[in-house]
Amino acid sequence: MAVSDDIYTRLGIQPVINATGHVTILGGSVLSPAVQAAMAAANRSFAAMEDVHNRTGALIAGMLGVENAVVTSGCYAALVQGAAGILAGTDPERIARLPDTTGIPNEFLIQAATRYRYDRAVTTPGGKLVEVGDSHGTTAEQLRAAIGPQTAGILFYAKAENTPNTLKLAQVVEIAHAAGVQVLVDAAGEVYPLERMHGVAGSGADLICFGGKYMGAGNSTGILCGKNAAVLAARRNGFVSYETENNRSVGRGYKIDRQEVIGTTVALQEWVEMDHEQRLQSQAERIAFLADGLADLPHISARNVWDEEGGPWMRLRLEWDSATLGKSAAEVSAALRLGSPVVWARAEGDVIPISVHTLNEEDLPILLRRLREELA
Repeated sequence: MAVSDDIYTRLGIQPVINATGHVTILGGSVLSPAVQAAMAAANRSFAAMEDVHNRTGALIAGMLGVENAVVTSGCYAALVQGAAGILAGTDPERIARLPDTTGIPNEFLIQAATRYRYDRAVTTPGGKLVEVGDSHGTTAEQLRAAIGPQTAGILFYAKAENTPNTLKLAQVVEIAHAAGVQVLVDAAGEVYPLERMHGVAGSGADLICFGGKYMGAGNSTGILCGKNAAVLAARRNGFVSYETENNRSVGRGYKIDRQEVIGTTVALQEWVEMDHEQRLQSQAERIAFLADGLADLPHISARNVWDEEGGPWMRLRLEWDSATLGKSAAEVSAALRLGSPVVWARAEGDVIPISVHTLNEEDLPILLRRLREELA
């Protein structure tokens, strides 16, 4: 959000220069003109949500190479709805009972070394997380032995796939399916390279969840995709079925607008057709502008860490000796948020990584000025 835009000011809200990236706390992403236009067009007419989900689901499935898909109100909601589908299936009585899972398999296995903040999503509809292995890793034998009568599914955190001594997604899918157990994958930000996105989607897992904000859709959107039967079961546990079937599904609280569904579909189409080399080149130029503007500060190291980090976006890493500057990374981050204009740049340990993909062009010289004020 550029600070020159005055809608926030007129409402008494402090606008922010976002150098942190696609974070929920700052509202997610920047919508492209095409996504905004699609949402505006969808706003002009009403449509049956069942039809909206059917048609967009088919289009999204085709783009991702899966059997079916549905747009959800965020990746967390996709995990909740996916877990509900695994727990209750399409049984109206079970759907109505969730999160009460008495008498039905309700355990979701997760590799202990890959536990993360959002794994609690599967507990919302009544699942129970069970760790397999320990902080040092998980073996195939341990996962096979952990599957039992109470196992409903396996939760796989795709971002942690390279955690040492843990099982890869392909191994987990093979073991799970051999035992008749479904796999639910959290692939929230695994959207680039496109081979990675398509690889996770086409892994054979039953349900895969992506975050819409990472591909240029709204902060409040996500995609749940995968096997046709699994997606349909998840949809039966969603807000539309609550109304059309009167089934009292736990997903009623995860409603999404028709405009958001259409916008997410267009955002995904833009993402898979985009010239990503050009996108990254633009980010490299922004990073060079900031790094050059800080080059005369000999105590500051400012460098592009794309080669080290990879991922969908480039970042500028700012690093310095705290004793020389007299400020830690956390203190500089706090000062940027307290200054004028407000800049959000999150400290990560002893460094501040600057994300440039959430900046507008007019933000760049302002951000450089604020960085120089705090780092000089």
